[in-house]
Amino acid sequence: MSVAEPTPKLTRKDFTSDQEVRWCPGCGDYAILAAVQRLMPDLGVPKEDVVFVSGIGCAARFPYYMNTYGFHTIHGRAPAVATGIKLANPKLDIWLVSGDGDALSIGGNHLIHLLRRNVDLQMLLFNNQIYGLTKGQYSPTSVLGQRTPSSPMGSVDPAASAAELALGAGAHFVARSVDTDLKHLPTVLTRAHQHRGTSLVEIFQNCVVFNDNAFGHFTARDVASERQLLLEHGKPLLFGAARDKGLRVRPGGGFQLEVVQLGEDGIGIDDVMVHDETDRVLAGALAQLQPPAFPVALGVLYCNPAVTTYERAVRDQVRQARAERGAGNLNALIRSGHTWKVE
Repeated sequence: MSVAEPTPKLTRKDFTSDQEVRWCPGCGDYAILAAVQRLMPDLGVPKEDVVFVSGIGCAARFPYYMNTYGFHTIHGRAPAVATGIKLANPKLDIWLVSGDGDALSIGGNHLIHLLRRNVDLQMLLFNNQIYGLTKGQYSPTSVLGQRTPSSPMGSVDPAASAAELALGAGAHFVARSVDTDLKHLPTVLTRAHQHRGTSLVEIFQNCVVFNDNAFGHFTARDVASERQLLLEHGKPLLFGAARDKGLRVRPGGGFQLEVVQLGEDGIGIDDVMVHDETDRVLAGALAQLQPPAFPVALGVLYCNPAVTTYERAVRDQVRQARAERGAGNLNALIRSGHTWKVE
């Protein structure tokens, strides 16, 4: 009787390719790459079943640095290619990597349909609020008034919110993290991988050359505890170095959040809202919070797994068609219906 050999435990090295990593020194992409490479062995997926898909931009080099299958596609079209791969082979574990310009500008329409269709994959959206690869033009997420080579007098565009767009498009998993938070980021990525459907993870990523310290107002060590709200399902929305600040719905009607200080005016822990990641309305409100009036919400904003994935629905329809009409004949199909013979 033959005995199956135990599957060897994979390590980060197994997921690290032999390609030289070529980002600018200090780029936040290095931290994200390290976090993903360390995480992959813990997910228990054979590397031959993993596919990384990217578009165009600095983030798009990601597939070269992962020792897995990968596709470096064209600008904005990575969601379409990733959808095709998942339909062709649903067992594959697909990670889509894109930047804020690639995903929200030329790829915006593809992103919307990926989210509403609910294709089972993980999308990592690197947001550095700038076009880095093409030398610092302002992007859809650049802040109002930002001066760049393409907006020398300051951008007049209001910044796009990836999380708000995703929720509006019908996404069923929306989360956020920070490139250099190597404790929080893997936790969020693990949650995204556990979700069946499209998981969008926006990662605030620093571009040291063209937009350095863009997120320092809430990621710097001396302000992070006061300006980051780390979300946990079923836990109060608390923040602050002493965990003594919280969010509640402002009294007086409507759904507007406000910051409260525990211990002031008789306010206690029971007055603070509890995070419910299945509440889309709450997720939308959290996505809008901005310093200095509010902390930035990080973690899983929204998660609703009770929806059929796109590839499952497509394959169910194909099986139904075969059951009702037989396997079909391509040659007969081509010659059916309205046809013309050209002499």
